[in-house]
Amino acid sequence: MLPYYLGCPSWSEPAWRGALYPPNSQSRDFLPLYAQVFNAVEGNTTFYAQPSADTVARWAERMPAHFRFCAKLPREISHGGDLREQLSATESFRRLLAPLGARVAPFWLQLPASFGPQRLAELCGFVELWSAGELAVEVRHPAFFAKGEEERALNRLLHERGIERICLDSRALFSCTSSAPAVLHAQAKKPRLPTRPTSFSQAPQLRFIGHPELQANDPFMLPWLEKVAAWIEEGRTPYVFLHTADNRLAAPLAQRFHQQLMQRLPGLAALPQIHHEPETEQLGLL
Repeated sequence: MLPYYLGCPSWSEPAWRGALYPPNSQSRDFLPLYAQVFNAVEGNTTFYAQPSADTVARWAERMPAHFRFCAKLPREISHGGDLREQLSATESFRRLLAPLGARVAPFWLQLPASFGPQRLAELCGFVELWSAGELAVEVRHPAFFAKGEEERALNRLLHERGIERICLDSRALFSCTSSAPAVLHAQAKKPRLPTRPTSFSQAPQLRFIGHPELQANDPFMLPWLEKVAAWIEEGRTPYVFLHTADNRLAAPLAQRFHQQLMQRLPGLAALPQIHHEPETEQLGLL
């Protein structure tokens, strides 16, 4: 078992066939294959649409007990007005994912850039629903990155309740000057904010959005490798998720992060490899 959680934004990436997944693998096989290598995933899909009960049941059947699914609260909750008016919808969403049990840990609340200091009372009321370690929050308003009283007030609120402030690092993405449509789209969509390597609980949360050339990420990953290694040595269990512009290289980037972390933590086990059976010619019977 790894001493931290490592993963990608999703497991459903057909481009990983032939690399992470066997060439002939079917989409229904992606989750169990992914879980052979990585022990966590971002629940991006739940931000855009709530899954059906049948889908949750399939996930529960295929996710190992040690796996962690960081389900994003649906945008109707996080972006739907006063958070204090979303408590009933939040409880319904938690009941929907209840079959996953402890594998949903933590839930993620990704707030819009418009959610600023004047709305902290909403967040204060919202987090009363959650026990320590059950929720992590990502903020994007510039005032929460200005190192002033507004940021300190946010940090106090989260720290007092054991709620993580998600660390988002998009510097590698924005260091890229590529004109590739996927990169331009990601640069237009992703926030460009200072990094905040916080740890308000036993489970710090990192989202790293990478450069499309794997080696170009190394200088940006270096401080996080040191930070994650330090967290592990302190007895914490960090969560690390790695993205690339279109996520075709997210899995290789996550594998690269782990390989480099192994150099800093002697004895850290290598990630498992999925065994690819050689394709054999099917012979028909006459």
